[in-house]
Amino acid sequence: MEPSSTHPTIKALLNGDELTIRLLYDSLYPKVLSYVKNNKGTANDAEEVFHNGLFQLISRAKVKEVLIKSSFEAYFFTICRNLWLKELNKRKKEIRNEGFFELKEKDDNHLAAVIQQERWELFEEMINRLSENCSKLLKAYFNKVPYNIIVKKFSYATENAAFQRVHKCKKKLTELIKTDPRYKNLYTS
Repeated sequence: MEPSSTHPTIKALLNGDELTIRLLYDSLYPKVLSYVKNNKGTANDAEEVFHNGLFQLISRAKVKEVLIKSSFEAYFFTICRNLWLKELNKRKKEIRNEGFFELKEKDDNHLAAVIQQERWELFEEMINRLSENCSKLLKAYFNKVPYNIIVKKFSYATENAAFQRVHKCKKKLTELIKTDPRYKNLYTS
């Protein structure tokens, strides 16, 4: 069974809709170009990053459902930005952090959405690395399921036992997140 991607833009890309690709190029390529050029890249680099970003997104959507928690634009820009950062790493070039964007209020919101999406993806990835029990327990906890229900659902003897287990699982999740290389960029910059 093919995964379902509910975002209309992703559906259009999966169907090979050339108009959608052209519209994406017209609206998003300038941002990718600006980012790449301001971080020691060329227009050719930006073109390659943009096309690789589209390819990566389509490939990912063919394999599993792509959940977008922010705007499509922020999600796609994140993909392109990560591709460019990987390329720079390969080239061992230093990213110039100062003045690479002249952010307007709209861009601030866009950047905040990108960072929020990346944080959410890191959180989701790390919670799924936990044991199945911890993962399910924390998902219940974060969905504000009351402890008396958690006790029954997970067969704990007391609410205190459930509380202790939640605490241990949260501690493990926090350790996983903080030891991931992406943490420093997403939470301390």
